[in-house]
This record gives sequence, structure tokens and C-alpha cells, in this order.
Amino acid sequence: RMGKIVGRSDDMLIIRGVNVFPTQIEELVLQHGALAGQYQLVVTREGALDAVEVRCEVLPQHADRTDREAVAAALRERIKNLVGISAAVNVGLPESIERTLVGKARRVVDKRPR
Repeated sequence: RMGKIVGRSDDMLIIRGVNVFPTQIEELVLQHGALAGQYQLVVTREGALDAVEVRCEVLPQHADRTDREAVAAALRERIKNLVGISAAVNVGLPESIERTLVGKARRVVDKRPR
């Protein structure tokens, strides 16, 4: 029996043999009270292994009083436990993720060689 599909299959990334849907990461980002909904997944290949960096932004009202490294560590742990991949997490200041003309962040930047 197949598990339920999470997100659109055309959005799925395969990271070190694990199926990862950007919506899974988005959900974890949104669950954290200090984080804005903007996020970006940057996928690279180091040698034979894929690496993922999750970039997100702290909410403006939390920007000056939040330990961004602690937020990053908590999110890293949740991604590891719930999605099953190890990801670098970078919590930036508000508006630190590059936006498109319509104001949305590009969700996935896949830098792996084709």
C-alpha cells in the first residue's frame, strides 16, 4: 500500500535516496513561530552526495530579539526527524531571500549538474 502523496510529484526532489517535497519543508518553516513563510531550498552536489540548504527568514517583529542560530538548530532537527534528510539551515533577516518580480521567493534552486 502506498503512503499518501504529499505535494505535487513534479515538485519532488530526491536527496540521497529520500523523496523530499518542498511543501514538507514549508510546513515545518510555517510551524515555527519566529519564521516568516518565505523559504528557499538550495540543492547542490558535493562529490557524489547531494546537499540541501534551507534558507528562511525571521519575522520582522522577531528580528532583533531572536537567536537565529537556535532557530536554525531547531528547524534542522525537525527536518532530520520528520523529512529524514540532513539539511543546512540558514535563518536570515527579513527580506534576505531574493524575490521574483511578484514578490515570491523561488522555492527551489537546484544547482546539481544535469
